[in-house]
Amino acid sequence: MVTLLGAADSLLRVIEQGFPAADIHVRGNEVTATGERAEVALVKQLFSEMMLVLRTGQPLTEDSVERSIAMIRSGVDDPDSPTPSKVFTANILSNRGRTIRPKTLNQQRYVDAIDKHTIVFGLGPAGTGKTYLAMAKAVQALQAKEVNRIILTRPAVEAGERLGFLPGTLYEKIDPYLRPLYDALHDMMDPDSIPRLMAAGTIEVAPLAYMRGRTLNDAFIILDEAQNTSPEQMKMFLTRLGFNSRVVVTGDTTQIDLPGGTRSGLKVVQEILVDVPDIHFSVLTSTDVVRHKLVGRIVDAYERWDARQEAQETEERRLPVKAAQRRGSRAPRQSHRTES
Repeated sequence: MVTLLGAADSLLRVIEQGFPAADIHVRGNEVTATGERAEVALVKQLFSEMMLVLRTGQPLTEDSVERSIAMIRSGVDDPDSPTPSKVFTANILSNRGRTIRPKTLNQQRYVDAIDKHTIVFGLGPAGTGKTYLAMAKAVQALQAKEVNRIILTRPAVEAGERLGFLPGTLYEKIDPYLRPLYDALHDMMDPDSIPRLMAAGTIEVAPLAYMRGRTLNDAFIILDEAQNTSPEQMKMFLTRLGFNSRVVVTGDTTQIDLPGGTRSGLKVVQEILVDVPDIHFSVLTSTDVVRHKLVGRIVDAYERWDARQEAQETEERRLPVKAAQRRGSRAPRQSHRTES
């Protein structure tokens, strides 16, 4: 009961907040829920799912219980959606005692899409695990010998700054742009093996400009920060696809660092490829942020601010049109007098 309800009933309080319409009481090893039949059924399902997770040896946290409640409620409208026990026990990769697995329903759908489709676009705000889960699937595919190599690439665009001249060799110059990909690799593989695999070409980390003119066979290819590609770069990258290869493109269209006036290739490609078979667009939201809770609130606040700004700009564009229409309606009448 301690593992089920949490220390000092911390998990029980989360459950009570998630089901305010139901009265939940615990006596000894019995849990009683009173309320509307549908709400009580959801509470019962939640406790059953929590028990299934605990039996696998995985601990429960307040965050995982909150996400379980959200999954169960979404399952009311979508019976085919994965259950919390399936999501939290779906191991992608294990390394040095650490297991990488989805933490939200949309993350599970994203991972399933990578298994089922040749090209997958992972769209969402910072902290939703777009790149990290794609990297885990790439390492899993390499270890299972489904592919012969992993290719990781990013456009070399500064985040609103100009770094100027960078000393060193070419790889030392591009290293700052690709550092997040290296960090993820070190989490998933033995650090001593990474230099050896990179020297052999089994793992390649390169800027997007190096993709032109290549055909990539038997590879798992990840394009990160794709919102900073131009439409031409996106077309160039997607046409590198060879036989027995898989592609995952990740990006956040709310954080575009391209020069003013340049359209994002990630935005354009959604209009072009939306109906093409074997291509899937996975959308993650602020509810899928797996960093500090404050990150999700920050993302929501920025989205609300962007919506207000867009509405204000739209209204400002309409005002001159309305003024011109009013002036046109007050045009002077033509005189009908005739002179003899």
